[in-house]
Amino acid sequence: MGQDMALRRLDLGYFVRPASETGGPHPRVEPVLAYLVRHGDGLLLFDTGIGAADPATEAHYRPRRRDLRQALAASGVTLDDISLVVNCHLHFDHCGGNPLLGGTPVLVQETELAAARRGGHTFEELVDFPGAVYEEIAGEAEVRPGVRIIPTPGHTEGHQSLALRQDDGTVVLAGQAHDFASAFASDQLARRAELDGVEQPLPPRPPWLDRIADLDPRRVLFAHDCSVWEPS
Repeated sequence: MGQDMALRRLDLGYFVRPASETGGPHPRVEPVLAYLVRHGDGLLLFDTGIGAADPATEAHYRPRRRDLRQALAASGVTLDDISLVVNCHLHFDHCGGNPLLGGTPVLVQETELAAARRGGHTFEELVDFPGAVYEEIAGEAEVRPGVRIIPTPGHTEGHQSLALRQDDGTVVLAGQAHDFASAFASDQLARRAELDGVEQPLPPRPPWLDRIADLDPRRVLFAHDCSVWEPS
């Protein structure tokens, strides 16, 4: 049975991905989105926005930030109201607001936290800040009734998504498991073709897609795309 959970998307700014990373001749402006989940056991925040970076990173991505406190206030929420943070991964554009939430538990895959602490993955001050409290997870876990962490490695080894079992079906917050809803749709179709017995070659797809399909999602939402995937 589902849960009565309200979900709100938060606009936390954008950055400019240079042409060298887009696969085309032009740069691309991408949103930075977080999600506020109103659960019976307290407010949950999935990702926290763009953190401070060094001058080279600032020049490379040209980010424009919306303060997390401002975004939460638009939903009638303060930092003190957040009971749990889940980061899909610990790159600076996903965990940037974490230092504002010292003392609030942050759920992260243990492989992701280890990578962040090895260096070269993110910015140290966004990981080990005053009051940082991590709850490390190894694999899949139900962290609240109807709220399940699903490992979705690829963008980083420790990337994770969040599945919310709502009254009207499951919603998946997929973070940067795919950059775009259209890319997720393409992988879903590749899986369908494989299951239909279409002969190879077919496009490769992430193995965790089977687990997401098991959840029969009604909607899948992303960190850098305002579009929402829905089943046909």
